[in-house]
Amino acid sequence: MGGFVTGTGAVARRAYAGRSAADRRAERRERLMSAGLELFGGVGYAAASIERLCSQAGVSTRNFYEEFASREDLLMRLHDRILERSAEAVLAAWADTEDAPVAERLARAVRAFVTTTASDPRWARLSFVEIIGVSDAVEAHRIAWRERWTAMLVAETERAVARGEAAARDFRLGAVGLIGAVNELVHHHSIGGGRDGSLDDVIAEIVRIAAGILAVPPLRN
Repeated sequence: MGGFVTGTGAVARRAYAGRSAADRRAERRERLMSAGLELFGGVGYAAASIERLCSQAGVSTRNFYEEFASREDLLMRLHDRILERSAEAVLAAWADTEDAPVAERLARAVRAFVTTTASDPRWARLSFVEIIGVSDAVEAHRIAWRERWTAMLVAETERAVARGEAAARDFRLGAVGLIGAVNELVHHHSIGGGRDGSLDDVIAEIVRIAAGILAVPPLRN
């Protein structure tokens, strides 16, 4: 009737300017995510107060707390977003190289991860600098992601062992070491380390480190 949706209580829905309350809330959330990326990845987490985030996003403090429990919560949700994209890119690279030698699979996975996380310097700073040392909760969140990446790398190297491409051993410490090397090199490049080479050079170096740490044959050109 007349284009209005009626109701009361929790099931009531309202439309304003052609958009539902849910749409407007989703838009506010994205504005806050964008503000978090801009400020955390620019001036840094410590300098980005909730008031400054809200001003950047054009929302009220009340709106902020409707979407996020705290600044830490916003930081972790941004961290999730970039690492979920990175994980999807890595898994897609492995799916595309299902029957390729392990060295090629690692090279494709490294390229997928690096090009995703380094595509925006703000992502790199947030993911590799600002996420560290914030609080026990954020540190647990970061370590949980490191465990996920470690498990993915160990599974890939064990796959190589099963195919006769690498010698069997415990790859876990090597995988953790590789993750640390990747993080440092990508961050180094993102803050102006281009003087030490291009992004392709960074990728090639990580592939060499991966081949050594994970004890797989190097990629032959």
